Amino acid sequence: MSKLTPPKAAKKDHVTVHHGIERNDPYHWLRDDNWQQVMREPEALDSDIRAYLEAENDFFNAHMDDSADLREQIYKEIRGRIKEDDSSVPFKDGDYAYFSRTLEGQQYSQICRTDRDGSNETVLLDINKEAGEGYFRSGGATHSPNHKLLAWSADRNGSEYFTIYVRDLESGKELEDEIKSTTGGVTWAADSKSFFYTVQDDNHRPHKVFHHKLGDDPANDAMIYEEPDSGFFLGVGKTNSGNYIIIDSHDHETSEVRFIDAHKLGAPKLVAARQNGREYSIDDANGLFYIRTNADGAEDYKLATAPIDNPGIEHWTDLVPHRPGVLLKGYFLKSRYLVRKEEFEGLPRIIVRNLETGHEEEISFKEEAYTLSVSAGYEFDTDEIRYFYSSPTTPPQVFDYRIDSKSRTLLKTQEIPSGHNPDDYVTRRLFATAPDGAQVPVTILHRADFKPDGSAPLLLYGYGSYGMSMSAGFSISTLSLVDRGMVYAIAHIRGGMEKGYNWYTSGKKHNKKNTFNDFIAAGEMLVAQGYTSKGNIAAMGGSAGGMLMGAVANQAPDLFASILALVPFVDVLNTMLDDTLPLTPPEWPEWGNPITSKEDYEYIASYSPYDNIEAKDYPAIFVMAGLTDPRVTYWEPAKWVAKLREFKTDDNPLILKTHMGAGHAGMSGRFEKIKETALAYAFALQTTKGAK
Repeated sequence: MSKLTPPKAAKKDHVTVHHGIERNDPYHWLRDDNWQQVMREPEALDSDIRAYLEAENDFFNAHMDDSADLREQIYKEIRGRIKEDDSSVPFKDGDYAYFSRTLEGQQYSQICRTDRDGSNETVLLDINKEAGEGYFRSGGATHSPNHKLLAWSADRNGSEYFTIYVRDLESGKELEDEIKSTTGGVTWAADSKSFFYTVQDDNHRPHKVFHHKLGDDPANDAMIYEEPDSGFFLGVGKTNSGNYIIIDSHDHETSEVRFIDAHKLGAPKLVAARQNGREYSIDDANGLFYIRTNADGAEDYKLATAPIDNPGIEHWTDLVPHRPGVLLKGYFLKSRYLVRKEEFEGLPRIIVRNLETGHEEEISFKEEAYTLSVSAGYEFDTDEIRYFYSSPTTPPQVFDYRIDSKSRTLLKTQEIPSGHNPDDYVTRRLFATAPDGAQVPVTILHRADFKPDGSAPLLLYGYGSYGMSMSAGFSISTLSLVDRGMVYAIAHIRGGMEKGYNWYTSGKKHNKKNTFNDFIAAGEMLVAQGYTSKGNIAAMGGSAGGMLMGAVANQAPDLFASILALVPFVDVLNTMLDDTLPLTPPEWPEWGNPITSKEDYEYIASYSPYDNIEAKDYPAIFVMAGLTDPRVTYWEPAKWVAKLREFKTDDNPLILKTHMGAGHAGMSGRFEKIKETALAYAFALQTTKGAK
């Protein structure tokens, strides 16, 4: 290990007063007042801040230097499990079929198509050629309804400002229609002569929808809708039939939808005015809107219908009623079928309903833990759907399901070139008892020859925010831990929706501490059952899961050997007090508003990781951040690490890596991301005991 002295950040008083409470934040100076420019131009970063971050990077690199061989082994193992020259299963659309492909040795994919019968393959967009040498993130690619054009987008510095390009698919050349500072997505009008897109304000909030006619100067694009509430985001999309453009305005608990006829265009029409706490989304078929909503106390959501020409809430009629504990996660329409995805007791299932007869069929699997998703595809008038299945032991599989004949066809199983035998591994679903009695699902993966005698190290992953459920799917990377004798576990803690919407609300706002208690309870249960021992757990989480990492490090440091915090949201109170930051107003429904509420202020202050650092021993801590990250701004992890260095009383490693030209998603390119994973896993293995 490096004997270098870790960097020491300067301290500069910064006193604020809220609700009569005075606080001093001596590391506030790490927040560049010019942060908005830094997002677009990283070179504009203040020189003193840059010097500190680069000193931390040098210390990080020096500390990790002796893990180079281990990192290289893990990198080769993970890369060896990737079939580098691979293709997705094509989706048919009219006369064509579209798919993506990766090539051996290449970082990015190609967007391709063939004729419907699989002949006449064409590469529409080779992202490798567009990416160049620096940072590159694709914002997606969408072909026009007439199949003659491809709209695609790219972010070239990690700040998530995307430039839209339009390619003529016959000539392969870009049109002059180039639109900057967008969110990246494009929704085509039915005639393929124009499209809709969203732009972001200076605080990175998608706030306006524009309509662009091909050939026009983007500066003259018509603004279709502007969201005036700084706490709401805008999105634009299309119903599965292709008949309606959808403008969705939402925060974390309220939504409002407008629609435009994709054929006639015109001004957007409102479905139902926003009402605080009411969410809804729409799709259409046969003259009706199908509406997923939590209206009328439907906590786990229900499906209603309404006539398209009169869609107000007074005309909503329940089709699939609310069933407490059965979470209606998503849905889409085909011309004759309604397809919905549900989750019950943490396991997903797909339900297919015949719109004419009302008869329903269920698609589900029998493993203890698995992940299941379904795709609407491109075509509306079809009796076929496609779904995707995997489990911690089973590589991803792609199936086509014929609704009329109830037959399923396995189209593809992900190939593992270096070899994989599912019988070598065991997946279990266990439950931990939280302090308030809640039963917390925990998914574990270990080798078949594992013995629960407490000697194994364990990596425990968690997130627990925004209602996001953590899937129990296959991971090519975690096998590098499990094959070394480490147990891999996912704690499905409150704040997600694994056990319904109430599982989410029980882990947000003034219930947030349940999230941390659940994670700690999961770790303690795994110790009690012999899967590991106290002090031999590596905990891992990113973004809001990084906040979880900071909280449990403060709350139960002796349970963990190490903490791996990736782009961690750890300065919660300061961020929620700063309404000029990109995501603060939209985040108040999730965390509370400490500006207006003293109660919210005091509750957030009681758990915010940065504000609760104490003079005590902490586990080893590994932190990664991105300079151009608009979601978790770079200074949050930087301040957290600086304050930990000041207070912690142990000699355990504390290292921070800030990507100076990347954002929330880390480095671009599939192989560069593997290197990041190898870094984190090497740290986890080095800081725990018992791995082979």
